[in-house]
Amino acid sequence: MNRLLVTSFVYMILGLASGVFYREYSKLTGTVGEQSQLSTLHTHLLVLGMLVFLVVLALEATMRVTGRRSFTVFYWTYNVGLVITVVMMVVRGVLTLDGADPTGTTAAIPGIAGLGHMLLAVGLIALFVALRAAVADSQERSFRAGATLEVAPH
Repeated sequence: MNRLLVTSFVYMILGLASGVFYREYSKLTGTVGEQSQLSTLHTHLLVLGMLVFLVVLALEATMRVTGRRSFTVFYWTYNVGLVITVVMMVVRGVLTLDGADPTGTTAAIPGIAGLGHMLLAVGLIALFVALRAAVADSQERSFRAGATLEVAPH
């Protein structure tokens, strides 16, 4: 559980720092208010990073989802996918604020960003596999606990 809390905290710090970076970088380049990938980076990190791992922490506290292979796949695949996605958002955002036409840049940027999104999807699927197993385990425990009780005849 501590690892989930630390992961969530790291994404919170990155999310807040990315908001400051966008504000200061846009001031520096004279592009305040201009739309770019940097303007949404703050929200992506806070929601896809901090909030997702806080929800998973709550699920762990109530259903014990960690310790399963599918959870390990979720944790690492999702984190790698999120880091790749965020790095590509930074690259694309900086290029845009520096005056580059987003449609005229190399195809590698959206390709790598797409890979990040695919890894996020694989990670989310693995999380649901882990959740399904945790729900089944929880139901089995509840059934066993109920089966040991005597039922009075009607």
